[in-house]
Amino acid sequence: MKFIQMETLTRNAIRTVALAAACVIAAICPVAMRAQSDPLYTQAWSLPTLYNPACAGSTDWLRIRGAGRLQWIGIENAPKSFTAAADIPFKLLGRRWGGGVNVTQEGIGLFSNTYVSGQLSGRLKKIFGGELTLGIQVGYFGSSFKGSDVYIPDDDDYHDSNDPSIPRQDVGGGTVDFGVGLQYVHPKFHVGVSMLHPAAPKVKLNTKGTTSSSSTSDNHEFETYVNRVLYLTAGSNIPVKNTLIELQPDLIVASDFRTFSGVLSLKGWYNKMFFGGLAYRWDDAVSINIGAEFKNFILGYAYDIPTSRILKASSGSHEIMVGYRMKLDFSGKNRHRHRSIRLM
Repeated sequence: MKFIQMETLTRNAIRTVALAAACVIAAICPVAMRAQSDPLYTQAWSLPTLYNPACAGSTDWLRIRGAGRLQWIGIENAPKSFTAAADIPFKLLGRRWGGGVNVTQEGIGLFSNTYVSGQLSGRLKKIFGGELTLGIQVGYFGSSFKGSDVYIPDDDDYHDSNDPSIPRQDVGGGTVDFGVGLQYVHPKFHVGVSMLHPAAPKVKLNTKGTTSSSSTSDNHEFETYVNRVLYLTAGSNIPVKNTLIELQPDLIVASDFRTFSGVLSLKGWYNKMFFGGLAYRWDDAVSINIGAEFKNFILGYAYDIPTSRILKASSGSHEIMVGYRMKLDFSGKNRHRHRSIRLM
């Protein structure tokens, strides 16, 4: 099956496609459906460990973050994403390490995906005035499809309402997954590269309480899989001389080697308490971002205005981020390790 890109469809077409599993049906068996994972947040800068396990424990703070994204308001069954993330640095065997955990839940049409991962990072070496860190993660990806809600009109010219390759029961399954990443932190900038889901693991979708051989009628087998994704991230802090303003450009680029997406943002912080900025989501939207940080609590909001034809059917996307961080005591040379580069 090949997923249809929703941004190229009108409201009515999107509704029909979403109810039909958001894909074009191929008359073959087993049935393969492509899953989506790792929602790309406009405020991706606030959730670094979601995209690169090497970012776990990259500061001297315990960080706890949460984010929610409601995409394409006004369109039925549009994507909804929620993420919780936490990471912490620690010392073991005389070396500095980082640990983290991420939980993401995403709904896309009749699909619901959940991803839980644990992360471990370790410093490799100092190079060119900065530090190189390697991170790995192991997780569980679960996907479900609400086949009981499938509806295909009898007069649909593109789908057969009796097509046995579309599940008519609620099906679900899961698989183990992993990822790896590198991050380089310099006093003036940081850059990272990671590969998540490198094995593109498959998930067999079965009716709850049954085996795959009896999950659907006519012995059809349903599968979904997670796309391998390569991420590139970069950012910096630029103090404006003789002011309380600090500029923070951030970039995240994602590719599954067939498609490309990315977010370029620029925030301005005032007195390290309030921020506001603009962002551009590649071939998708322009965004406004505002927020504040007070006593280690942070709150951010982003509003995306579509730049594609999806604007005819949607008023835009809303995103909110909340978080808390707590300073940890690292004695000696680690105490002020990142005072020149502000990693969120």
